[in-house]
Amino acid sequence: MTQTLDPVFKGVIPYLSVEGAGAAAEFYQKAFGAQELRRMPADDGKRFMHIHLEINGGSLMLSDAFPESGYGHQPSHSFTMQLVVADLDSWWKRAVDAGGKPTSEPQVMFWGDYYGAMVDPFGVHWAFNQPAEQPA
Repeated sequence: MTQTLDPVFKGVIPYLSVEGAGAAAEFYQKAFGAQELRRMPADDGKRFMHIHLEINGGSLMLSDAFPESGYGHQPSHSFTMQLVVADLDSWWKRAVDAGGKPTSEPQVMFWGDYYGAMVDPFGVHWAFNQPAEQPA
């Protein structure tokens, strides 16, 4: 029997462990228009075992760090969350207004796309890419 998955469960789904997953989910809702699909609190009532968000048609999953279980927090430094959007300026403004810190202001890059990058209050790196107009 073949099971059909909901589109938000397809592809590669980033799963971030942050300090303050509940606050991060709220930030992503303000900054990126995320919709929260599921939230599972931890037994301590302060942290979250799992939060599932949908951003720009794709999934992002979050949890708090649980160092007592061997899952301590490790800051983001070797990956970037990429958002490919049709209107970078509006996405950028919303994210900056919510508290994102620019690391590269939006500009047309050497490969032709409009691109900007920032880091969020939880140390996660984000990039915004608006593809160049393709000739007809």
